[in-house]
Amino acid sequence: MKVALAGAGAFGEKHLEGLQKIDGVEVVSLVGRTLAKTQAVADKFGVGHVTENLEDTLALDEVDAVILCTPTQMHASQAIACMKAGKHVQVEIPLADNWADAQAVLKAQQETGLVCMVGHTRRFNPSHQWVHKRIKAGDLSIQQMDVQTYFFRRSNMNAKGEPRSWTDHLLWHHAAHTVDLFQYQTGEKVVVAHAVEGPHHPELGIAMDMSIQLKTEGGKICTLSLSFNNDGPLGTFFRYICDNGTYLARYDDLVTGRDEVIDVTKVDVSMNGIELQDREFIAAIREGRQPNSSVADVLACYEVLHQLEEGMRA
Repeated sequence: MKVALAGAGAFGEKHLEGLQKIDGVEVVSLVGRTLAKTQAVADKFGVGHVTENLEDTLALDEVDAVILCTPTQMHASQAIACMKAGKHVQVEIPLADNWADAQAVLKAQQETGLVCMVGHTRRFNPSHQWVHKRIKAGDLSIQQMDVQTYFFRRSNMNAKGEPRSWTDHLLWHHAAHTVDLFQYQTGEKVVVAHAVEGPHHPELGIAMDMSIQLKTEGGKICTLSLSFNNDGPLGTFFRYICDNGTYLARYDDLVTGRDEVIDVTKVDVSMNGIELQDREFIAAIREGRQPNSSVADVLACYEVLHQLEEGMRA
């Protein structure tokens, strides 16, 4: 299978590393904002075609699928362009930064019938998979999720600490991880959603702190705190409070509420959530099915984000 990747930054390299571990997959084109930096990444991973324009890549007949790791504001339009060009597409989280664009991507997927997957990595991390399998087996029922998403990011920097050309967003990007995971793990639709935000940064123009409360139709609740002002520890930390135990997920680590370590190394074929995400994308294309975290699967998340945004505006 011939794959192209757009966005040769921090997350783009994570996908390139994951794709190298999947049999029968070749990355044949790399799209980046600056040619010299993109060429350097292409040389590192042995990619033959390099361009600054996604259109050049979509014109290549050999390309079967595209992975988009581009700025958030481009996700929806580029995903639609990929499908209109006959290419399967995986777009990194978030699918869009507004509700109308999210719906437009779903419409394009339904019209083309192609695979359109969104990079909701938390569904694939072994720590969260372990919890999900226990829920599916009937061993656990979530009563509450308590989540903290904390960064120290007062300028436009990527995950590698390098400058980037666009501004990140607590609601439409970072909250999307938890809003989707909460509905995925509970299997229930969010019916109550409230949010408040702190002051906006004078230069970035975004809220630097946010608090979100969610409730499902079955009464399960989620409390999410987000900040770009937090000076360590950094990352997202999940507490699952269940009817039969409490579990804390810190990236790939999972412990009980009593700090007893749970071995999640055998949950899947890898401990790398991005690699597992890419494996699902490739498998869905090969098997002619829709993937876990398809655009249809995750659309409810973006409806909730829209409701939260509208509530804060009001």
